[in-house]
Amino acid sequence: MIEIGKKLSGRYLIIGNIGSGGMANVFLAQDLILDREVAIKILRFDFQNDQDAIRRFQREALASTELVHPNIVTVYDVGEEDGMQYLVMEYVKGMDLKQYIKKNYPIPYLTVVEIMQQILSAIALAHQHRIIHRDLKPQNILINEDGVVKIADFGIAIALTETSITQTNTMLGSVHYLSPEQARGSMATNQSDIYAIGIILYEMLTGRVPFDGESAVTIALKHFQEEMPSIRTFDHNLPQSLENVVLHATAKNPADRYKTADEMREDLATVLNPERLNEPRWQPHVMDDATKALTPIPEELITKVEEKEEVAPVEETKPEKPKKKKRKWWLLPIFLFLLLCGGLAYAFFSGGRGEVTVPDVSEMTVAAAKEKLQQVGLKPGKVEKIPSETVEADRVVKTDPAIGNVVKENSEITIYESIGKEKIEMKDVTDETYDDALRALKNLGFQESNISRKEEYSDDVAEGKIISQDPAEGEKVSPESQKVVLTVSRGVEPVNMVNYSGYTYNEAVNDLMEKGIKESQIKKEETYSDTTPENQIIAQTPKEGAEAIPDKTQITLTVSLGTDKITLPDLAGKSDIDAKNTLKDYGLEYEAAEEFSDSVAKDQVIRTDPGAGQTVKIGNTVKVIISKGPDKSDEPQTFKVNLTASYTGSDSENQQVKVYLTDENGTKKEVANFTLAPNDTHKEAIDVTVKKGESATFYFQRDDGNENSLAVDKAGDIEVP
Repeated sequence: MIEIGKKLSGRYLIIGNIGSGGMANVFLAQDLILDREVAIKILRFDFQNDQDAIRRFQREALASTELVHPNIVTVYDVGEEDGMQYLVMEYVKGMDLKQYIKKNYPIPYLTVVEIMQQILSAIALAHQHRIIHRDLKPQNILINEDGVVKIADFGIAIALTETSITQTNTMLGSVHYLSPEQARGSMATNQSDIYAIGIILYEMLTGRVPFDGESAVTIALKHFQEEMPSIRTFDHNLPQSLENVVLHATAKNPADRYKTADEMREDLATVLNPERLNEPRWQPHVMDDATKALTPIPEELITKVEEKEEVAPVEETKPEKPKKKKRKWWLLPIFLFLLLCGGLAYAFFSGGRGEVTVPDVSEMTVAAAKEKLQQVGLKPGKVEKIPSETVEADRVVKTDPAIGNVVKENSEITIYESIGKEKIEMKDVTDETYDDALRALKNLGFQESNISRKEEYSDDVAEGKIISQDPAEGEKVSPESQKVVLTVSRGVEPVNMVNYSGYTYNEAVNDLMEKGIKESQIKKEETYSDTTPENQIIAQTPKEGAEAIPDKTQITLTVSLGTDKITLPDLAGKSDIDAKNTLKDYGLEYEAAEEFSDSVAKDQVIRTDPGAGQTVKIGNTVKVIISKGPDKSDEPQTFKVNLTASYTGSDSENQQVKVYLTDENGTKKEVANFTLAPNDTHKEAIDVTVKKGESATFYFQRDDGNENSLAVDKAGDIEVP
């Protein structure tokens, strides 16, 4: 058995198991070179030493590579590795026709015709290449996700039939579509494929195969012994023209069948035209002895034969009539054989004296069971559906009266049909996470392979939680076979962002809120722009085309404040306060500086820097030059000087003190004159006029002639020593 993860020829990585058939196992693989999924069919281990099987596998695989058609599975590669023969084919995602019928029955007539047209187109090409499929059945017909038919296993069937082994399960699967000539052991022909297509068409129209039974042999015999059951017993509205195609394709004698797939395809092309819907029922033209029913031999005929045989010796004495004697002895074994068959049939089916034994119809389909009951002279009654742990769904579990009981002929027999194992009420898994729901269903016996997931947006159900389920809560289901679809929330549907350039901020916000975005998700940013008018959107996050999730994604809208450049006004002559307020209104920073001015009054603006009329950015600093008035620093200035004189001499006489100011030219000028008594102090403030940059020297002279000098600059207290 090949293992998952193995590489074939260093190119095909095995990643899964798809299924198995009579001769081969099929795996899903990744083509590492072309980066695509492929299906790889590997000859089964028990055939790997069978040179005939290997040779036929290779020959037919290579032959199938010639079949390039949109409705035939494409064969990419054929190879061998470690003694394993393998075939690389396209991987068809979808289901086979058997599953499709079970899932979609009843199928619209137009859809049936379209599918059949694709099948016939593919078979016509194969027949042109002298390739007969030989094993056409719904399991070998795939339908991809787009509804395109793909026929698989071309040529592989012949390799199986030519080997010496018997595959019971495979035979049981294929015998329902086996042509009468194949059932007799004759070679298959193109018309054998057409017969199988006719049976497939019957199954698509009725949801069941026409012939069923307990064994492959029983079913095979029905193909050439029994008439095709009427489709219109299952569907009273079926156009006769469509049933006629089935009858024509499944004629017992190949001479009555369509000669080619193209002929059948052309007939199907007009089968739903109004003028054909009520055409006469199709009848075969060629008589086939194999289809004649064997009738019981009347008792009188048997008696007459026996009587004739008793006088046979008399006739033997007549040499002139030897042929009569020979003919009678030749007929005897035939009549005895018919008598034996009739007797056995009577004994088996009637049980004698108008009584019949209820036959074993367990595990048959209801149709096959009814047919068998009718064959033995019993009347099928109502069909009751019951659960069964051992009998699969749609098969007979038991009868009432029970199987084996002896009842009168024409008795009504109730049939009990299995619905599978006991059904349970479907659990409610809505509002749970997918993983929790999956775990809960598996614990109830549901198969994970039957549980599928699909996703939808939801305004009400949180992301990752189950929105809905099929089957719904409370429905009666069989966990082992029930398919379950869980619809999982993807959360709130995202909003596709548009380009909001040119919108005003309020227009953009209103549009987003109409789409489900919360106002709290929207952030406003502002900036200046020389190109975008004020209050219009300049930029946004997320960008145009991106997704924004309601109540989750932060959205930023950048809004224009207009231009950030202004032209400075002329502030000359304005007061300092007026200039400061004006600049503030323009969004500019204020910085003051002073200058003397002979023309601009004190505390008024002389000029600004940058100057009036220049362009500046909002937020920049503008220097405002304020007038200090005229510059008078060169004029003499008068200031006060505080003089303090004290007399501490020992003389008892008063002293006369004079104070002189000597200017820059050395000229002395008396500025004070006062008398000091002994131990007395004299204080006096005097005005002194001095030019900027000049200094003055005071001289204090007493009557005794002593002088002291002290420099003074502009103003200050001077103490006379």
